[in-house]
Amino acid sequence: MSLSWRRQQRGEGVDRIEKLCIEKGMRMTDQRRVVARVLSLAHDHPDVEELYRRAHDADPHISIATVYRTVRLFEEAGIIARHDFQGGRSRYEEAPDTHHDHLIDMKTGQVVEFMDEEIEALQSAIAKRLGYRLVDHRLELYGVPLDESEN
Repeated sequence: MSLSWRRQQRGEGVDRIEKLCIEKGMRMTDQRRVVARVLSLAHDHPDVEELYRRAHDADPHISIATVYRTVRLFEEAGIIARHDFQGGRSRYEEAPDTHHDHLIDMKTGQVVEFMDEEIEALQSAIAKRLGYRLVDHRLELYGVPLDESEN
């Protein structure tokens, strides 16, 4: 494990995901801590291969199998959420505290999180009209950036 990584861990204390793991009684090995930290620092929705690259930068001894096992363990514990966006690998994010939806840029793969009260109300109204009370949903929009001429 690199010196800068150890300094980051000491300097910032326990990260969010590691804290959740500890609260759930999970045994935290050094390698699980590395994966937890990588996930906590992620501002995107990385797939396992990207998580492995980032974790490997911090700890060259970590294996991709360890990253796969750790991600599966965190997901089963409800600590992270898996998204199976169209045309690609499963991608992960910290389990959100509040609901949000996703817009996926089809050119870059960037995932944009958003929340829209109008959409939420419309979905509930549709469910009610069909005789249901909406208890959960997942909305994924896929798009490409508008060209300057289309604005």
